[in-house]
Amino acid sequence: MSKESSSSVYKAWEATVRKTQAARKRANSIFGISVDHADEDDHDHSSDESDCGPEEMIYNADRILPNGDYYTGFWCENFPHGQGKYLWTDGCMYVGEWFKGKTMGKGRFSWPSGATYEGEFKSGYMDGNGTYTGTNGDTYKGQWVMNLKHGHGTKHYFNGDWYEGEWRRGLQEGHGRYQWKDGDNYTGEWKNGVICGKGSFIWSNGNGYDGNWEDSVPKGNGTFRWPDGSLYVGNWSKDPSEQNGTYYPSQSSPDANLEWNPQDVYNVDLKDCKICPGEKVSILPSQKKLAVWRSAKGESVKPRRMSVDGRVSVGLDRPFDRLQMWDGGDHDPPCNAGDHRPSTVGGELVEDLMGLHVEDGSQRGLAMKVSKTARRQGETISKGHKNYELMLNLQLGIRHSVGRPGPSGSLDLKPSAFDPREKYWTRFPPEGSKYTPPHQSCEFKWKDYCPLVFRTLRKLFKVDAADYMLSICGNDALRELSSPGKSGSFFYLTNDDRYMIKTMKKAEVKVLMRMLSAYYNHVRAYENTLVTKFYGLHCVKLTGQPIQKKVRFIIMGNLFCSEYTIHRRFDLKGSSLGRTTDKPLTEIDEMTILKDLDLNFIFRLQKSWFQEFCRQIDRDCEFLEQERIMDYSLLVGLHFRNTSAAGDLIPSGALTPTAENERDGTPRLSRADMDQLLLDPSRWASIKLGLNMPARVEKTERKSDCEFQLVGDPTGEFYEVIMFFGIIDILQDYDISKKLEHAYKSIQYDPTSISAVDPRQYSRRFRDFIYKVFAEETT
Repeated sequence: MSKESSSSVYKAWEATVRKTQAARKRANSIFGISVDHADEDDHDHSSDESDCGPEEMIYNADRILPNGDYYTGFWCENFPHGQGKYLWTDGCMYVGEWFKGKTMGKGRFSWPSGATYEGEFKSGYMDGNGTYTGTNGDTYKGQWVMNLKHGHGTKHYFNGDWYEGEWRRGLQEGHGRYQWKDGDNYTGEWKNGVICGKGSFIWSNGNGYDGNWEDSVPKGNGTFRWPDGSLYVGNWSKDPSEQNGTYYPSQSSPDANLEWNPQDVYNVDLKDCKICPGEKVSILPSQKKLAVWRSAKGESVKPRRMSVDGRVSVGLDRPFDRLQMWDGGDHDPPCNAGDHRPSTVGGELVEDLMGLHVEDGSQRGLAMKVSKTARRQGETISKGHKNYELMLNLQLGIRHSVGRPGPSGSLDLKPSAFDPREKYWTRFPPEGSKYTPPHQSCEFKWKDYCPLVFRTLRKLFKVDAADYMLSICGNDALRELSSPGKSGSFFYLTNDDRYMIKTMKKAEVKVLMRMLSAYYNHVRAYENTLVTKFYGLHCVKLTGQPIQKKVRFIIMGNLFCSEYTIHRRFDLKGSSLGRTTDKPLTEIDEMTILKDLDLNFIFRLQKSWFQEFCRQIDRDCEFLEQERIMDYSLLVGLHFRNTSAAGDLIPSGALTPTAENERDGTPRLSRADMDQLLLDPSRWASIKLGLNMPARVEKTERKSDCEFQLVGDPTGEFYEVIMFFGIIDILQDYDISKKLEHAYKSIQYDPTSISAVDPRQYSRRFRDFIYKVFAEETT
């Protein structure tokens, strides 16, 4: 379109504005904000014009927008920029700072219901310090991240209750104090909005409970106190059969509380002490659209709806109930051709709480390719396979071990449960016995190591016993990986990919038995631990063959059990000697385990995830160092979200909403979808540290003259990924063989480049490397 045509359109629009002066005045009088009107050609020299382009100018605008929205304030080209007020036709209003169409800085957002938020904004979200006042009287003052309470804050509820403490993703989590209007109060640990962990509850009558909590009720060890000094100390449970303890009367009134029943705490004392849910916000600032008229200076196009951060809305927002990206499981749903795919203006990216980004740009392919069709790992063990009978024995033994009744569930285990001598042999004759079924395999003996410990670990890891048996012992055969690992161990996968079974050396079994108590305490204390999850330790002794042999197994969780295709796998240790794959580039596929010198990415996690990642790496490495463990590695899997039909990786900012991309099955999120996702705690369950994590990776390049450069130089080229990672191979202690290996290789190579080093040095080197290849996401 010519400049003359653009000018005529602009003048026609100006005429429309002049005809609506009365509407502007009414809007100003209703909301009580006076605005200095200026000619649109006048510049505000006090504003920072450098924020716009060299030929873009900031000026004062006073406009009725095409869809009826109203804006008054500073303007830069197509967007509000600087101080301004935007009034939507539905009654929502924002007054405050803008940056190129985004609410950015300090401002006030009000809803037609009367609710308000006043504080800091970032890219259209309530982000920073701010105060929200709800229509029902709720008031929250504190820190926000992406529209959610996140950090320290205080909330006063409409019913008179109040809470002060830590928040995470909109719910109480961490340490905090909740006080009910009647004077009862709790101070202690929270998780996902409920009382969980250690804490103290004080009733208004002076009674108090100090101890462990779960799901907002006492659970585990705790002490109940009366004002007269009487005590009840014991194990608490809502189930009376699990409740036990001892009453200690006070000297002043020894018979005062003899008739008291501990179940009264659940049925009477805590009956009315409910956590107030508070008010839910139906429309969030980031869900509001801007109607923006294209500037006469720019390329003239049909006016389009834009989001509050300047993103063009392509098509219609899809209903959120069609988005099943993280709906209670690891699903990779199809993406329909008509689905909403927002894009950016100027290729800018917006950071969100999960680390997801939505962007637009010109599509371009790269030399890096991934397979578009997923293939399954391993060879199915069918009849005639050399390990067919071994698989049958394993399945029979697991069914026997897991199906056997055991003591019900306290997580507090006695030291005797961890005794290495706590192991049981069971004979499996082909004809069956009193305890075992008949089978078609040869006779064998089955050993369970510390069965109570592993039963409790499965409970701790929330593994259902029936599902566990079905995965391993169902009608589907196991799959054997094509080649053994470097240690000589064989690996087997269940048909549903949930569990991995590894054969073990006797020395590894001894290491695990030695550290089992410490391992149990560690994984119990840190829910987000990255160390391998162990579910069972067993041994099969084949007695029906001429040469009797023992085969020891450990059952572990499969880190890469996901509907997402894992396009790249990395095994990272932080050492350089021999740390590269021996495959030519053309043979590298999604099953290839790449190593340190093959790594060509920096992994960027959103701020809160990155901070949690660093804390957990420190905790896990300290645990392994204390147990004298070395030679472990961080296994990383990447699913690239944006790929072409040919398998080329498409970098961030290079995605266009073409039909080709819409057919590739990669999930997309609109901003409204993301807001709903963040507000629904049930959808967070499948995203955990190291599991199903949306993130970005930045491509790196190594210098050609530096053969052993571990981390390449960043190139500024980013890719959207779903990440999986965890610490594996944690059963190698620094024994005499490793000490000899270290001494021998140190003669030939740089001692810092080899894997076999002292656990303390290994831990330090491992962390230093990991903190170089993982970084905090920046906008």
